Amino acid sequence: MTIATHEVLNQPPPLDQYDLAAAEPTLIDALERDDAGWAVDLVAEFGRRVASPEVYQWGFLANRHPPELQSHDRYGNRVDHVEFHPAWHQLLDLSVGHGLHSLPWEPSQPKAGHLVRTSLTFLASQIEAGHFCPISMTYAVLPALRQQPDLAAMWEPKVVSRTYDPSFRPASEKTGLLMGMGMTEKQGGSDVRAGTTQAVPADGAYLITGHKWFMSAPMSDAFLILAQAPGGLTCFLLPRFRPDGTVNEIRILRLKDKLGNRSNASAEVEFERAFASKIGEEGRGVATIIEMVNGTRLDCVTGSAALMRQAVSQAIHHCRFRRVFGSALIDQPAMLNVLADLEVETEAATLLMTRLATSFDRSSDDQHERDLRRIATPLAKFWVTKRCAEVVHEALECLGGNGFVEETILPRLFRESPLNAIWEGSGNVIALDVLRAAQANPDSIEALADEISLGTGFDPRIDETALAAIELLRNLSSPQAQARLVTERLAVAWQASLLARFGRPEVAVAFVRSRVSSEGGRTYGTLPADAALRGIVEPAIPHLPGE
Repeated sequence: MTIATHEVLNQPPPLDQYDLAAAEPTLIDALERDDAGWAVDLVAEFGRRVASPEVYQWGFLANRHPPELQSHDRYGNRVDHVEFHPAWHQLLDLSVGHGLHSLPWEPSQPKAGHLVRTSLTFLASQIEAGHFCPISMTYAVLPALRQQPDLAAMWEPKVVSRTYDPSFRPASEKTGLLMGMGMTEKQGGSDVRAGTTQAVPADGAYLITGHKWFMSAPMSDAFLILAQAPGGLTCFLLPRFRPDGTVNEIRILRLKDKLGNRSNASAEVEFERAFASKIGEEGRGVATIIEMVNGTRLDCVTGSAALMRQAVSQAIHHCRFRRVFGSALIDQPAMLNVLADLEVETEAATLLMTRLATSFDRSSDDQHERDLRRIATPLAKFWVTKRCAEVVHEALECLGGNGFVEETILPRLFRESPLNAIWEGSGNVIALDVLRAAQANPDSIEALADEISLGTGFDPRIDETALAAIELLRNLSSPQAQARLVTERLAVAWQASLLARFGRPEVAVAFVRSRVSSEGGRTYGTLPADAALRGIVEPAIPHLPGE
C-alpha cells in the first residue's frame, strides 16, 4: 500500500530576490534629499544582490559553522589562528568590494559618503550582521589613525583598499587590510580608565603587556587598543606582525561562546611585550580613540535599524501570504495593527539613522552639525538599539511557530537584536554620555533644539513634547537618575520631527498619536483603530520578482 505524501499548503514563498532598498520606504528619499542622488542606482543594485538566495545562504552557513580557534599546530607551536567558514569570507569579500569599510575615506571623496556607506551597510546587515563587525571597526579607525600622520601614511592606503585579503601575513605583503579594536578588560568593562595593560617605551615604539577581555575579529591586521603608558592611558596601534615580519605577541586564549553574532569571532587575548606604536599624546587615549567610538556608535544605530527592517519585512511578507479563518493574515484587523505599529517604529528608526549619517557628512565644515552630532550620536544609539529587540521579538511572533524555527532568519535576528545596545557602551553609559555632551558643550543642546524645531507646525503635540524634553535636559534635578528618561524623551521628539518633515503623513500621524500622545497602548498593535493602518503597511510590502 502506498501512502501519498502530504501536500504543502498555506505557506508563503521564500522572501528573496526582492528589491531590498525599496522595501524601506524612507531610504531612497533620504539619498535623493541629502546630496546622495548619485548613489541611488548603486544602493538599489547592491540591495538586490544581498537579497539573492546565494547571499542569504552565506548568512546561514556563516552562523551555522562559527569560527574555530587553532591555538597550536600539531607540533605544539603557538599559531593563534582563527578559522572561518568560506561563507564568512564571501560575505566580507562582497562588503569590502563595495567599500562598506572605506567609502567616506577614499581618495575620490564621494559626496555624502557616510550616508551612502550607511545605506549600504543597512542593507548588508539585514542579511548577516556578524561580518559587519570588522567592516565597522575598519571604517571607524581612520579618524583616530589620522591623528598620527606618519602611521596613517603607512596604513591608510591599504585600509581603504577594496580588495579583501584574508591571508595571514605582514601588512606590507597584503593588498587590503582590516582593523579591529580592543578596549575592554576583565576588571573595567565600560570603565576603560581602570585598564591595567601596560605600555613600556622601547626604541621609539612601545611594548604592550596585559590583556583584553573582548577583542572582536582577532584575525584583523591591526588593532587600536588602550594601555597605560608612563604618561597615562594612551591609544596604540597594535599590528599582528612586528616590523621585522615575525608574528606579534598576541595570544588568543579563547573565543567567546555568545548569544548571537556567532559568525564573528570575539576573543579573549593576552599580550606579552607585543610591539605597538603610539597614536596621539600619552595620557590622551580616550580622547584619541573617541572618534573611532563615534563611528562604531553610528553603526550600532545602523545595525539595529537593519535588524528591525528585515524582521518587519519578514513579518509583512508572511502575513501577506498566510491565510487564517478565510482571509490573509494581513487583512485581519488585529494583525494589521501589529504590522502597522512595527512599521511606524522601523521607519522612525531608519530616518534617525539617515539623519545621523548626514550629520557625519556635514560636520567637517558646519559647526551646527558638529554640535548636533556630539549629542545626537549617543542619543540615537541609546534609543534605536533599545527599540530593536522589542520590534524583532514582536515580528517573530507574527510568524507563530514558524518564526521560532532556525530555518527562518528570525531566530538569528532575535539573537542579534540585543547586541548593539551593549556594544560601544550599554544603556546607562550612553544615556550619561548624552548628559556629558550637554554639559561639556551647551551649544549641542541648542543644535538639537533647533533640529527638532524644524518639524514645528505639523502637530502642536510635537512642539510641546520637544520643548518639555529640552527644558528637562536643562533642569535635571537628579541627572544620573534621570539620564534615561531625558534621553528617551529627546529621541521621541526628534523622531516625531523627522517624520513630520520627511516621513509619510500616515506614519507621522500614527507616531504622534501613539508615541508623543497617549492614544496608543504599551505594546505593539495598539495604534488607534482609525489610524491609516493599511496605508502604513502597503508601501513596505516586499515585492517578489515579477510583481
